[in-house]
Amino acid sequence: MLIWLNGPNGVGKTQVAYKLHRGLAGAFVCDPEHLGFALRRMLPASLRGDFRDLPLWRAGVVEMLRTVLDAGGGPVVVPMMVLDPSLLAAFVDPLHAAGHEVRHVTLLADRAVLLRRIRSRGETARSFAATQADRSLTLLRAPEFARHLSTDGLPISAVAADIAAHAGLAFTPDAAGPVRRRARRLGVQLRHIRFDELVGLPR
Repeated sequence: MLIWLNGPNGVGKTQVAYKLHRGLAGAFVCDPEHLGFALRRMLPASLRGDFRDLPLWRAGVVEMLRTVLDAGGGPVVVPMMVLDPSLLAAFVDPLHAAGHEVRHVTLLADRAVLLRRIRSRGETARSFAATQADRSLTLLRAPEFARHLSTDGLPISAVAADIAAHAGLAFTPDAAGPVRRRARRLGVQLRHIRFDELVGLPR
């Protein structure tokens, strides 16, 4: 099974993904942004636009996900914002056709809550996440991106448990204490800092 976590930047997709990774047997987090940033580093500066516009990236994401899913094991969790329904279909339709189950959920938050979360990550009002917040929330509320899950007031563990329950998967709550859980969240955040996003540079 593939679990695609959609949602605006800063809503908590990556944190939820790694909570699912710890709570679902054999789960694996596969982040398409890693492939995108790798491709950008291989291109001269004049060709470094948004990696989402690269056909090679789009095809590569599908092949990567198919490879991981074909290998078996637990669910594959993809934390990736996609604002274009046709692009999302281009990713998941080939996986459906190959016989894999795909669950898509869009994490949403109130605008003020989202901006507060973005600031808590150390990002300014000029960051990519902050400047795109209104547009992302508007687009992602469309019915094409259902199922929608409001994360306002919910801890990360509750969001992960809800997603697992709707997918029919057994979720094991994190038994770690509050200090260890905070340390894990900080570790995930530090490992996924995008410096170009902090200053609002094009990705």
